[in-house]
Amino acid sequence: MPPLLVLLLAALSLCGKVTAEKKLQYVTVLFRHGDRSPVRGYPTDPYEESAWPQGFGQLSQEGMRQHVELGQFLRKRYNGFLNESYVRHEITVRSTDYDRTLMSAEANLAGLYPPSGRQVFSPNIKWQPIPVHTVPQSQERLLSFPLRDCPRYEMLMNETEHTEEFLNITSNSQDIIELVRNKTGLKKTSVESVWNVYDTLFCESRHNMTAPDWVTPAVWAKLHVLKDFAFQVLFGVYRQQEKNRLQGGILLGAIVKNITHAATTNERHHLKMMMLSAHDTTVAALQASLNVFNGQQPPYASCHMIELYSDDSGSLSVSMFYRNDSSVEPYALQLPGCSLDCPLEEFVKITKLSISEDRDKECQLPSIGSNREVIITLAVSGCLLLILIIILFVSIVRHKEPLSSRGYRQIINQGMPEES
Repeated sequence: MPPLLVLLLAALSLCGKVTAEKKLQYVTVLFRHGDRSPVRGYPTDPYEESAWPQGFGQLSQEGMRQHVELGQFLRKRYNGFLNESYVRHEITVRSTDYDRTLMSAEANLAGLYPPSGRQVFSPNIKWQPIPVHTVPQSQERLLSFPLRDCPRYEMLMNETEHTEEFLNITSNSQDIIELVRNKTGLKKTSVESVWNVYDTLFCESRHNMTAPDWVTPAVWAKLHVLKDFAFQVLFGVYRQQEKNRLQGGILLGAIVKNITHAATTNERHHLKMMMLSAHDTTVAALQASLNVFNGQQPPYASCHMIELYSDDSGSLSVSMFYRNDSSVEPYALQLPGCSLDCPLEEFVKITKLSISEDRDKECQLPSIGSNREVIITLAVSGCLLLILIIILFVSIVRHKEPLSSRGYRQIINQGMPEES
């Protein structure tokens, strides 16, 4: 190979390394809790709440193991970025106020920050307490979706149920919906209640509990399809972007705000990671607001990572990854309309469409406001029209009155003898 060509290739290789050099600056990690017991049973369920060690809706030991493993993965991925031992300035952990999400966060932190050196407080305990913040579920507005405090969203959900896609799927699934009602003892079944029954059966199957005879492979496949469709209905199918602005856009807005702050901060002890422990619907809501949701229920301990990078030239970019299978590396998620390494300005611009600036206002029912405006407009118009009619009537009467009087006198005079 000619020396000049070798030199050129070496230069190109060097340039490639320089342009590819990126420095991680900030990370948001959102994950679903780990394996759990069913949230509820159904009337004919052979397994009552007492069949589960801690009752319904609780993290299992398998769920604990899943999150220790995820924490170890995060340690490996962000080692060198996060300090090896826990530093409170570097990470903030937020969870919904459920036992299973709080415990998942704690198990995850056990894998992320195994104590060493001065942080070992007992030689027999390979764990250290790290704070996990939460708010009462009644006050949760960041991590629990769908929020049912929005009349406009409820209207959109009602309209979704009248779309052609929803009607077709429910019509084609009447056999399975009827079967679930007949076999479970539920008085009323819908796409949502079928989802709940599927969840219960799924939890039981994962814990080696025998399924009822009516749950054949064909029935199971149909239940799985309806379950995934129920997720899509919550945040898509119909008027997806508006649903996003009223639901997952709340979380997306907070994440974007934190990213932009991290991009401009000069604080010595700045936050490096925001860890969020929540639910499958939370992950789906965020991904739908980013328009990267694959339409499938996020599995236990699935993890969505949003990473902010800077390079030597000062350029900032955002990359996203999704880990929904612990046996393989996370796969990259590409924000529609942008590159895999999305420039921060573009990321903010594109996501702005899914973020409401005034959610309370957008949650109002348009019909109520419109009807009020129509009523006021009609009332004012009616008053003006009445006034106009009165004016015209008075004008006509005044104009015709002298003619009427003369005509009346003429008729009288014709009927009476003239005065002598």
